[in-house]
Amino acid sequence: MNKLFINAGLLLSVITGLTSCNKTDYLDINASERPALAAYVRFVNARTTATPVQFWTFTNQITTTGLAPGSTSAYLPTVFGNVQINLTEGTGTSYKVSQQFGNSATFTSSGGPNGPIADFYHTVFATRKNRASGDSLILFYDNLTVPATGKAKLRFVNLSPDQGPVTVMGSDVTFTNVAYGRAANSAISGETLSAYTLGPFVEVTAGTKTLTISTAGGVLTSSSYAFQDGKIYTLFTQGSPGAVKVISILHN
Repeated sequence: MNKLFINAGLLLSVITGLTSCNKTDYLDINASERPALAAYVRFVNARTTATPVQFWTFTNQITTTGLAPGSTSAYLPTVFGNVQINLTEGTGTSYKVSQQFGNSATFTSSGGPNGPIADFYHTVFATRKNRASGDSLILFYDNLTVPATGKAKLRFVNLSPDQGPVTVMGSDVTFTNVAYGRAANSAISGETLSAYTLGPFVEVTAGTKTLTISTAGGVLTSSSYAFQDGKIYTLFTQGSPGAVKVISILHN
């Protein structure tokens, strides 16, 4: 009887062990333990109004620190898909501008069809439409793949209302006739249409470059910018004719 008792105990141990090994089966996974999906958005204040701004998705405030003109947030987790992004000033809660991203059948200078994408990176700029009218929000998709050795990645965005198309020249950098509200080499129609090319980066040789920014009316500014090996940058213009600045932001 002792022998039978021992064998029964061994059998029970084996069964218990097999059962415990199956604890990782997908049927036993607690859904609350899965990481929530999110899009990641960097917010940029390209306005010239002195009052800092806050960004919201729907009724949820995303930024926690007011962004002064020319400043940026980190990449912040947000909802994705069809998303309404809002802008407020200072401690106010009334929206200065609201823009729906993800609700358009075709790309336009102001939105969709894609809103923020889950597990992807984006930049949203707040800027003036022109000197006479209100604010606008513009979303770009950020491909943060590291450039080749010895290279940096660069994007140029024209956010100077009433300025007209802008050209950037210098060393191996050439961005020609970039319209207001657009990034150089971006596509909003035709066979090159893609969420991942709306506002693309290009690779340039790393180093310090003197870039001349001009319009059909002449040179706006000429300054030196340092682009480090392996880093990703966006240059954008800020301000109206006669008071244009060019600001560099780092993405990685």
